[in-house]
Amino acid sequence: MSETREIEAAIYNRLSRVIDPELGRSVTDLGMIAAINAVPSADNADIDYDVTVHVELTVEGCPLSETITNQINGAVASYPDAKLTPHIEVSSMSRDKLDDLVADLKAERKQNPFNKPGVKTRIFAIASGKGGVGKSSVTANLAATFAALGYDTAAIDADIYGFSLPRLFGVHTQPTNLNGMLMPVTAWGVKLISIGMFAGADRAILWRGPRLQRSLEQFLSDVWWGQPDVLLLDLAPGTGDMAISVAQALPNAELVVITTPQPSASDIAVRSGLVALQVPMKVRGVVENMSYYEHKSEKLRIFGEGGGQRVSEQLTEALGYDVPLMAQLPLVPEVRETGEAGRPAVLDADGALRTDGIGKTFRSLAEQLMA
Repeated sequence: MSETREIEAAIYNRLSRVIDPELGRSVTDLGMIAAINAVPSADNADIDYDVTVHVELTVEGCPLSETITNQINGAVASYPDAKLTPHIEVSSMSRDKLDDLVADLKAERKQNPFNKPGVKTRIFAIASGKGGVGKSSVTANLAATFAALGYDTAAIDADIYGFSLPRLFGVHTQPTNLNGMLMPVTAWGVKLISIGMFAGADRAILWRGPRLQRSLEQFLSDVWWGQPDVLLLDLAPGTGDMAISVAQALPNAELVVITTPQPSASDIAVRSGLVALQVPMKVRGVVENMSYYEHKSEKLRIFGEGGGQRVSEQLTEALGYDVPLMAQLPLVPEVRETGEAGRPAVLDADGALRTDGIGKTFRSLAEQLMA
């Protein structure tokens, strides 16, 4: 009897290293391991014990239940001191137990989790003066790059009227509602939330400023983000309500301004950076998109040239600190094609960061931002 109790205790300890992929906590801390029973094996001479693990998932039909049970199976089967056969019995938590768990998580998080002292999340708000410059495409590929480099990465689609991150990441599901707390959808290693994931989002959204601000507050406080290393926000074009709301809710955010080379875009892009004169945000740098199209080793400047450098110089002068031109991204049809198919172009089909031109460019941009 004492030996079986020792085995059960040792397995519980091993399960403490199995992490729920949505909540970022161990299954033991979350109370998901209801019981462990080890019984000497009577039917198989090659097996010392049959071990049954009773798992209670947070919600019935949890989309990641297979991932969790596979990890539990692996943790039990790898027990070194005896030959064990694991059996996983899966159910869902009672309403009372789930209520207690969510209450504990909400109490720990306390509203906007990114403004608490000691938070180490780097927050980058991706902005542009006008639409059509590839801001969302840059956000998606940059987020995928961070994730591929090993950073715990989250992204908020803060462009409520023109949301596009769900399509760019191939997301067609809604966030899991954990008793009033939402779990972000994970795609290509990035935790995502967007108004486009909710029912009815295919209709035109007619919201005034206060409701826009409330949507951002909900994305920050009603979604369980854990403690990501990087948070990206895909802002709406211009300097409207959402840009101001981000500055108020996330004063530690750093602005990354996206422009294209022509003056008609770069002149407007400067205005989005000048927001930093009126709100507590720093402009981290400028990215020039669609800088050139390469044809037979020749760089064709289809949209002119120099826009990114002009934005960099004007913001540096106006803000009184260096706002560098961090990247010049080529016009590559594949970025559009793979993005519309639901995979960021910086990743190969297996989700690994590409080592060719576009992969190197975004890797360099990510490393500069994190420096």
